[in-house]
Amino acid sequence: MSADLKLATIYVMPLGGHDTADVIDALDRNRKFLRGEVARRVNLKFAPDIRFRVDERFDEAERIEKLLRTPAVQRDLAPDTDES
Repeated sequence: MSADLKLATIYVMPLGGHDTADVIDALDRNRKFLRGEVARRVNLKFAPDIRFRVDERFDEAERIEKLLRTPAVQRDLAPDTDES
């Protein structure tokens, strides 16, 4: 939500992560209906304008997981065996 509550950005990811463009297009086509539903159910002076974006957090989390599994990182995370 924006600070003035007039814009709501909704991040979506279709199941399986496929056809994201088609899903965003379908949501955009039905934006007016969805905004009306939000207005009926949420007690705000104005219903926020709605925009839809692809949720890329899953891709970012996977990238970080792969990075953490690299040999260089694993080496740095391994406990020191040099105890004097």
